[in-house]
Amino acid sequence: MEIPAQWIRGGTSKCWVFEDSDIAATGHGPDDLLPRIFGSPDHRQIDGVGGASSTTSKAMILTKPQEDDLDVIFRFAQVGIEEPVVDWGSNCGNCSTTAGLYAVENGWVELAQDVTVVRTYNTNTGQRIIQRIPTPGGSLPAALQAHIPGTVHPGHEVGLGFVDPAGKTTGRLLPTGQARSTLQIDGRGFPVTLIDAGAPAVFLPAAAVELAEVAHKDWSDAVGPMLGTLDALRRAAAVAMGMAESPGQAERAVPKLGIVGPPRHEDADLEVLMLSMGAPHPAMPITGGVAVTTAAFTPGTFPHELARDATSGSVAPDGVRKLRLATPAGGIVTFFDESGTDLVVGADRTARRLATSTLYLPDSL
Repeated sequence: MEIPAQWIRGGTSKCWVFEDSDIAATGHGPDDLLPRIFGSPDHRQIDGVGGASSTTSKAMILTKPQEDDLDVIFRFAQVGIEEPVVDWGSNCGNCSTTAGLYAVENGWVELAQDVTVVRTYNTNTGQRIIQRIPTPGGSLPAALQAHIPGTVHPGHEVGLGFVDPAGKTTGRLLPTGQARSTLQIDGRGFPVTLIDAGAPAVFLPAAAVELAEVAHKDWSDAVGPMLGTLDALRRAAAVAMGMAESPGQAERAVPKLGIVGPPRHEDADLEVLMLSMGAPHPAMPITGGVAVTTAAFTPGTFPHELARDATSGSVAPDGVRKLRLATPAGGIVTFFDESGTDLVVGADRTARRLATSTLYLPDSL
């Protein structure tokens, strides 16, 4: 059995990209097919194409729609590593860039002479995402020059804008109706902000987990002993947000969890550490970036309180507000655009195709 696929780096993730029709042609559903393709369950994923980490065990399934107002419909899959399961509970903003680049490189859209706009729709979250890819002279640049923190080499620039991102999973920007809540874990209360924008997320101030006096560059190491507590907190948040009936039923990928603190350097507005699949994220999941940016511009939340001048942020000449996030990999600038009829929140990413492949599988899965 064989199936065509492309391997694309999207942002700070790597994703295997499939067309829906090619998945269907195998006669197997993606829940059975993807773990075998990736080599799960195996912490090395040695008999598959997975990269043995949460940022490299990801897949995208694309459909070319019939609708005139969309160019790509996509579904994101977080493929388990030590478990042969697929988590469909959230989208990956970094991998979302692969949908735009795939459409441009495979003739799904007509290329503009300056910037090509690819209109995409994510079915995991019901989210429309506008992707802007520079195509000077009607083609992709031959020389890659766009850089982002968390990657060594450049790629094609992909601007991601999440259109009206609030409440796509839970139905409300603030699922509990409150900008701040307290969650109880092992008899201890943790102050948190629960928000649904880009992805459901729980944010807690650095002081609540004794990181306020720890240098931001050391946060990833410092949270090691508390990962179990943080996951319990994340699962409790899922129940509070109405996403699960019990902590044990919470998805592994959502809600996302982030720790936020006030900036200690002039080149940042907020210090952030996000967790992904139970481990510190090396940079920033873009859906997490959308969530923390939206929270920073929402009065009453902890990100709003802790961010530098969060009531206005830095304002670009076009009136778009910007937020500079300090992440483990470096600074990321996100935007909060209320200048049009729809709120658009996002950031600039990069993407690059790594391979076009034929993947081989046993006939009996």
